[in-house]
Amino acid sequence: MAFLIKTMVGNPLKGMGLGGGEEKAEEEAPKDPAAAAGMTREEYEEYQKQVVEEKMERDADFLHKKAERATLRVCLREKYRLPKSEQDENMIQMAGDDVDVPEELLKMVDEDATEEEEKDSILGQMQNLQNMDMDQIKEKASATLTEMKSKAEEKCSIM
Repeated sequence: MAFLIKTMVGNPLKGMGLGGGEEKAEEEAPKDPAAAAGMTREEYEEYQKQVVEEKMERDADFLHKKAERATLRVCLREKYRLPKSEQDENMIQMAGDDVDVPEELLKMVDEDATEEEEKDSILGQMQNLQNMDMDQIKEKASATLTEMKSKAEEKCSIM
């Protein structure tokens, strides 16, 4: 109801200048973005240049970081003989072929590789045996033996 009254009475009053405060607010807003920001046109253009340059720099840094990560993934795929990813190769090509893996990541990968080599060696296996509980190993062995005997008895009528 209030809407109907406002539209019926408000529209004719706008023309007379009594109810039209909305149009003045639109006219007061400056059309020039430099004036809206409180700068001169030259300052505003310089500011816009700086914004664009900073954005381009951030984008380039981001692309370089993504390429570094892709390089690391490629190295890991080669190490573990996993299938290659075209997306990683494309990322490296987009950033340029001069992308290196960050030193911190290389250190982490090298540490992991040395740990894996130690675990795979005979000495690493011997250390794992020392850490195991012998009672637990005996229990598992005897349980396995009794399980094998019971299965053999089920299958073989002679036993």
